[in-house]
This record gives sequence, C-alpha cells and structure tokens, in this order.
Amino acid sequence: MSKYKYTEYINTLKKTLENISINKLEELTDLFLECHKNNKTIYIFGNGGSGATASHVAGDFMKGVSYQLKNAFKVISLNDNMPGIMAIANDLSYDDIFIEQLKNTLKKGDIAIGISGSGNSKNVLKAISFANKKNAITIGFTGYKGGKLKTSVNLSIHAPVIDMEVTEDIHMVIFHALKQQIISKLKGNEFSMGKKYETRIAN
Repeated sequence: MSKYKYTEYINTLKKTLENISINKLEELTDLFLECHKNNKTIYIFGNGGSGATASHVAGDFMKGVSYQLKNAFKVISLNDNMPGIMAIANDLSYDDIFIEQLKNTLKKGDIAIGISGSGNSKNVLKAISFANKKNAITIGFTGYKGGKLKTSVNLSIHAPVIDMEVTEDIHMVIFHALKQQIISKLKGNEFSMGKKYETRIAN
C-alpha cells in the first residue's frame, strides 16, 4: 500500500509537469528579463507553502541569479516582513497583508506574482487587483481549477491537478527552471545546471 502511494504521487507529478505550457514559461522568462532590463521590481507572495515558495524564489534571484550581474534582479517576497504582516493582520485584516505592502512601493511596470494553490486566496486576489489598477504586470501561479486568480492576471501559470502538494511541487520546479533559463541567457550555459557549483565543491 505504501509503495503504491509513492508511485501514484510520482506519476501524478510527472503527468502534471507534462501538461504545463512551455509557451507560457517562455512568456514568463521574457517578462522577468524585460523587468530586469527596465530596472523594475518583482513582488511575490502567497500563503503557507506558497509563502515559503515566495521566500525561496526571492533568495534564488538575490544570490543565485544576481551574483556577478552588474544590474541585480529586484525580487521581494512580501512574506518576509513578519512584524509588518502581523501588525496589518492584527490592526486591519489578514486579507490586507499583501496589498498594504504593495501600496507603499508598487509602481507601473513592476511585476506582482500571486501564488495560490486554489486560486481563491482573498489576500492574494486583493493584492493582484490593486496591482492591475496600478498598471503593474500580474502573474498568477495556481493549481486545481485555477480559481479567480487564473482569470485575474496578465499571465496565468496553472498546474492542472487536484492536489495541493503536487501543485506546490510544480510551482517550485517551474521557478527553478526559470532560474536556470535566465542564468543561461544572462551569463551563459556554463553557469546553468549548477556546473559552477559542482566545480567549486569538487575543488
């Protein structure tokens, strides 16, 4: 029984990955590169595991992607300022924890990325709606049927699977693939696929 569950999970993960639109991933790459070229900022946010993904992505672009670039990527996770989040949630509403942060800094041409497995997280939707009104570029990462987020953004990256864990895995895989694609385009293939790290560790 246990062995079957592992096999079922892995097969579901592989099948879902095969159904991801490569054209949309290329569009995602282009948006990130354009944002970088124009010295704009990328804001990313989500709840629970999606929030952890947001923090992970911000870390990847701060160090792994931006290292040795003359113009670093500006990627900010709205999940990382815990005192601010708790103050907003306590004094206003948990639904406002992302939008209130965007009100302070979001500008036209910036990117706002909302991550929500269900696509219906109220705080994510509220922030995306604000970003749309500010003429920012909005991107949604979803699973299940996509919820309201899927149709509220300029670019929807949808994992077509009714499973939260697989959805979260797919999102992380996409962001890691995006990282390597951008490193390859900006630094060359020798920096992608961890080759430089492998050389450093081997020595």
